Amino acid sequence: MTTTEQQTEQRTARRPWQDRHADDLMASYAPPLRLLVRGEGCWVWDDEGRQYLDFLGGIAVNSLGHGHPVVVEAAGRQAASMVHVSNYFATPAQLDLAERLKRITGAGDAGRVYFGNSGAEANEAAFKLARRTGRPRILALKNAFHGRTMGALALTGKPALQAPFLPLPAGVEHLDSTVEALEQALGDDVAGLIVEPIKGETGVVPLPEGYLQRARELTARHGALLIVDEIQTGIGRTGAWFDFQHAGVVPDAITLAKGVAGGVPLGALVTFGAASDLLQRGDHGSTFGGNPFAAAVANAVLGEIERADLMGNASRRGAQIHDAVSAIGSPLVTEVRGRGLLIGIGTLEGAAPAIAAAALDEGLIVNAINPTSIRLAPPLIVGDTEVSAFADRFERALAVAAR
Repeated sequence: MTTTEQQTEQRTARRPWQDRHADDLMASYAPPLRLLVRGEGCWVWDDEGRQYLDFLGGIAVNSLGHGHPVVVEAAGRQAASMVHVSNYFATPAQLDLAERLKRITGAGDAGRVYFGNSGAEANEAAFKLARRTGRPRILALKNAFHGRTMGALALTGKPALQAPFLPLPAGVEHLDSTVEALEQALGDDVAGLIVEPIKGETGVVPLPEGYLQRARELTARHGALLIVDEIQTGIGRTGAWFDFQHAGVVPDAITLAKGVAGGVPLGALVTFGAASDLLQRGDHGSTFGGNPFAAAVANAVLGEIERADLMGNASRRGAQIHDAVSAIGSPLVTEVRGRGLLIGIGTLEGAAPAIAAAALDEGLIVNAINPTSIRLAPPLIVGDTEVSAFADRFERALAVAAR
């Protein structure tokens, strides 16, 4: 038996932690790929001591990577003071974070912030915001993903995900991602349109050029809300605080989560202008949302992104990674798309899972989001060393997958 065959046999043999996972956790996820025990920067280690380059970043969550001193200090300092008090009370960290989010989104003085714990919760709040207009129709896009709770799932344009849970909340219509479809659908009875500027769960697929600008024009004309789901694209990942800012538009609301607190669960709905008056006392709530621990860590993460120019780094490193993948010249790769450090690599039909599996064996974590797409979402701190290591390992993975 060759060394490679022995390694493969060792990795495929069932281990005690896999039995524990199968016995104790709900079977709503695929079996875990490894048992990870620690991380540092852009690297993680499994229980056998093997090192991996993390180019998924907890699915665009670990903005500052693993074990960043800024996160460690903020978490320890706040945990030593207070972790949770409920929304019957305000805390300095929560107030500071709301003010910061109004600034970086551009919502300004007229903006308002609702805190939850996840992207799905942020989109549930956005769903209610739209319902509060009193209009019956909400528009979303086919193949978009907005979460798995019932309201967020109703917004999600993936029938296969919806089918086991029908009937879902009514009134949502899913459109093709074209300006023509939007022009035909919009009317004065539309409460709002929700869009991802880049469809992360579809394979990192950007909206057509000019779509957001035209969506803003049409929704404003008909008095409908433009809601931008920035859960995967936000927090500096595409080279701006939020991807809608590249288009130069001002939405009525955005949703955010994932990278905002560097791994601590936190989500938010941020409203602009008149939309800030729609939700009233008692319309929505969250026990944990915006608690001082999560808010303090988020303030530290956002402050470090700004201080270290990690948005600029996302633009520069994203271009490097794009060029590195293109330079490999693998016949399995059909295109490279996305923006900044949210990158989709198009592959030949069915090749993506084999590429991701080979990459893991090479010590590289990437994600086969579907049979034809690899997703990359590395920490915003990624540097030359990590980009070079990625290129070497990904090239070897492509060669293995091509055999």
